[in-house]
Amino acid sequence: MDTLQEAFASPEQKRRYVRKLFSTIADRYDFITVVLSFGRDAAWKRRLAREALITQGQHVIDLACGTGDIALEASRWGATVTGLDLTPRMVQLARIKALRFKAEGGWPIPVFVVGDMMALPFEAASADVITTGYGLRNVPRLEDALDEIVRVLKPGGRLLSLDFNRPRSVLIQKPYLAYLTAVGSALGWVLHRDPDTYRYIPESVRRYPGAHGVAELLRSRGFDEVRIVPLFFGFMTLHVATRKR
Repeated sequence: MDTLQEAFASPEQKRRYVRKLFSTIADRYDFITVVLSFGRDAAWKRRLAREALITQGQHVIDLACGTGDIALEASRWGATVTGLDLTPRMVQLARIKALRFKAEGGWPIPVFVVGDMMALPFEAASADVITTGYGLRNVPRLEDALDEIVRVLKPGGRLLSLDFNRPRSVLIQKPYLAYLTAVGSALGWVLHRDPDTYRYIPESVRRYPGAHGVAELLRSRGFDEVRIVPLFFGFMTLHVATRKR
């Protein structure tokens, strides 16, 4: 079994693998998201913020915040924002980006903290909105992460998740994953001299429930009004869900 396959052997091994991987790619993370999204990543995150219906003074928590794009976008809508990520380097980069953000626009700076989506360091029913970009696919166990999100969200609070989709049709799924593997291998070699670095992405997509599978999980773990917003011809998905009251 190679290292990548071992990453999915257990929840704990996936946690360790993801932590190490994102520490490795943190300084190139923004570049990678632009390349893999054909430059659409920023527009998708703005769409997420619009769909969140954020109002002045609400508390927004952005999980797996990376370098802070979604958290910063939420701040533009007047929210009090906390960004959380498992990787200390991602949090450091988000704080640096936030300083530039404040200098350019004068918006409040989100608070960025290191933390685990599987054990959120927040009080129950303390968030009006929880967002995540490319986060749910990377947790060790999706059901447990959703339970934590439900715990922290206020009744009637909203969850918005942006991520890769796994197309239902095998005729589409196979070439899609082959494309991600080929591009990921090339980027891994150029940026890290290791073609396996970004092979994790198609492997994680292959094991992901896909848009409709995630929607069913959301309904079973305490959400209703679950909506699937297809992006980029359905290869990406934005889930919008409301915590049951």
